[in-house]
Amino acid sequence: MVQQVLYRALVSTKWLSESVLARRIGPSLRVLDASWYPPGERDAQQEFRDRHVPGASFFDIEECKDKSSPYELMLPSEAHFADYVGHLGISNDTHVVVYDGDDLGSFYAPRAWWMFRVFGHRTVSVLNGGFKNWVKEGHPVTSEISRPEPAVFKATLNRSLLKTYTDMVENMESKRFQVVDSRSEGRYRGTEPEPGNEGLEPGHIPGSLNMPFFKFLTEAGFEKSPEEIRSMFQEKKVDLSQPLIATCRKGVTACHIALAAYLCGKPDVAIYDGSWSEWFRRAPPEHKLSEWKRNKA
Repeated sequence: MVQQVLYRALVSTKWLSESVLARRIGPSLRVLDASWYPPGERDAQQEFRDRHVPGASFFDIEECKDKSSPYELMLPSEAHFADYVGHLGISNDTHVVVYDGDDLGSFYAPRAWWMFRVFGHRTVSVLNGGFKNWVKEGHPVTSEISRPEPAVFKATLNRSLLKTYTDMVENMESKRFQVVDSRSEGRYRGTEPEPGNEGLEPGHIPGSLNMPFFKFLTEAGFEKSPEEIRSMFQEKKVDLSQPLIATCRKGVTACHIALAAYLCGKPDVAIYDGSWSEWFRRAPPEHKLSEWKRNKA
């Protein structure tokens, strides 16, 4: 069997800083700030306008989604994605580096990383440590907004990296895929509420295992080593040689599972895009496991 050569999923702050100073940001290297925060907490766009990595553009995850869907952050169409990233100066030959400003070091960046990959783009990396460590280490920031020359991007959906509600229902019977839920243990079990006012109760899909996404990050906000990550999967009895689906609340932190597995040499983790947001609304009661109502009684 020929070993697949994987593109580097992470770039260091040092590498990106050297690229910025060498003026490499351009058609062959684009940097995207993919920050998003719950309304009323922080303003991602304003923070980007105030300071960002020089040459970076803002990747608005609220714009680059299927706005017709009743669920929270469903993938846009191929044409929508291609048009959106093309206007950010990204072509199929561009190395894309994504980051966000979350205090954890990484939150939404892996979602953007996965979105590029699911639309057929191989050369995409996450800034390890995020903007938090970029600033902490004293790398350059600017408030200057760059205006990249639009480029042509051709998006081709890789369906093997994406799972639908129907796929998940089928998997309940076939059990062909292992399923890992990346939310906190309390939300997974149903002992703590789902955030927001969308009427979602906590709980999980039967048969899914729980691996909270933040445990893949060090306290300082960097990805843990592949060795540490591998032992985390082993501890949960997740077999990285077998098919795996990641799920969460809305398909965001599930991408941390995909990134973690990728760092261990497994590039084929699929994301259930609708995740719990969709499953809770569509699945019959017996397919929603939760301690929520029991605790409320």
